Amino acid sequence: MNLTEFPRPVLGIAAHSGTGKTTLLEKVIPLLRERGLRLAVVKHAHHGFDVDKPGKDSHRLRTAGANQMLIASSRRWALMHENEVEAEPKLEDMLSQLDLDNLDLVLVEGFKKYPVPKLALRREGYDGDLIELDRSDLVAVATDSDSLQLPEGLVRLDINSPEAVADWIIGYAGRG
Repeated sequence: MNLTEFPRPVLGIAAHSGTGKTTLLEKVIPLLRERGLRLAVVKHAHHGFDVDKPGKDSHRLRTAGANQMLIASSRRWALMHENEVEAEPKLEDMLSQLDLDNLDLVLVEGFKKYPVPKLALRREGYDGDLIELDRSDLVAVATDSDSLQLPEGLVRLDINSPEAVADWIIGYAGRG
């Protein structure tokens, strides 16, 4: 699948660790939901992780050797898939797993090297590595800096105003 041909809007949230990506999304997602958007979030994890609890039946069956373990209840279901070969996941492969019939927008946290439109986060005085503002895939920057110079064409958003960020995302998704 070509990422530019994905049938739903995809927006990457680009910033280095500690900038507040997850914190901002925790505030923005409920605002988007209140406005009727059905969302998926695809997050890249840099280290091994486990969504299953040791000792539970699903964990026991997966560690016994099931390559795929689907657990379901009346409230949710989850599919855990064990990779045969340890390799970084491809964003297009992750997107192909989503239920498009129940989806208006995909937010992507991580996968920053993939060519999808991105909202970069920049904080005043942050000393970590910064996302380059001249990237061709950037469409907006959420910042708390009045002095940050943005390339022409980039939208400036207030990183401390989840409502403003949500309003812009709704417009981006074609729902505003």
